[in-house]
Amino acid sequence: MFRNNYDNDSVTFSPQGRIFQVEYAAEAVKQGSVVVGIASKTHAVLVAFKRNAEELSSYQKKLFAIDEHVGIAIAGLTSDARVLSNFMKQQCLGHRLTYGRNMPVRGLVDMIGSKAQINTQHYGKRPYGVGLLVAGVDEQGPHLFEFQPSGMTEEMVAFAIGARSQMARTYLEKNLDAFADCGREELVRHGLKALKESLVQDRELTIENTSVGIAGVSKSKEDGSSVVEPFKVFDGQEVNAWIESVADDKEGGGDAAGEGEGMDVDA
Repeated sequence: MFRNNYDNDSVTFSPQGRIFQVEYAAEAVKQGSVVVGIASKTHAVLVAFKRNAEELSSYQKKLFAIDEHVGIAIAGLTSDARVLSNFMKQQCLGHRLTYGRNMPVRGLVDMIGSKAQINTQHYGKRPYGVGLLVAGVDEQGPHLFEFQPSGMTEEMVAFAIGARSQMARTYLEKNLDAFADCGREELVRHGLKALKESLVQDRELTIENTSVGIAGVSKSKEDGSSVVEPFKVFDGQEVNAWIESVADDKEGGGDAAGEGEGMDVDA
């Protein structure tokens, strides 16, 4: 049985029980630049490495605020991410207008999972070629979710997606036990260190190619009650202090394999 007999659409299983179009979409995620997410008891942090297609172009955005309490990091086709992010914004707005409160993060992630999975049920559609890390905070506290092109969603303590992300995941696995009790600043530093592990030898983190997104809860100084910290994206000079704080650590290394050059993914 040849693969090309079964990879023309996303509704036909191969004899081995695989859907090749979904696997191809997952490969598009692996071509995007790496993003890292970590959640603790008080905060959820997203850290992203931005690429530019050429020297004359700007760096592609990787972090997007969806609502005041939730944001996403993308790896893969930016145009597909735009469709999903607009859908998520509409759902959050509709929930706020109907119920007068923020939408639970789990409910939002389940909705985009269902939306993506429909594309594997109808002939003529294709899976979304983008992976997401969704970070947010609700009444249950901070959350981090992974979204895959197949429509599968899963809550994570820490995760990384994109090119060379396995090296970042290795760092996260080694430090997994420390994340739960980390504060905001320490969590960001762990994210940057994981990001550095995935870089090729001639790359380094700079204020131009690094973005940080943070959401969380803090204690009110007046009565000790929990106060939600809205999701905020930090770029440029805002991330300089964090980058300098991890600059003395050992640089990540490796060859340029898997860097995804030449494909129309997130720059």
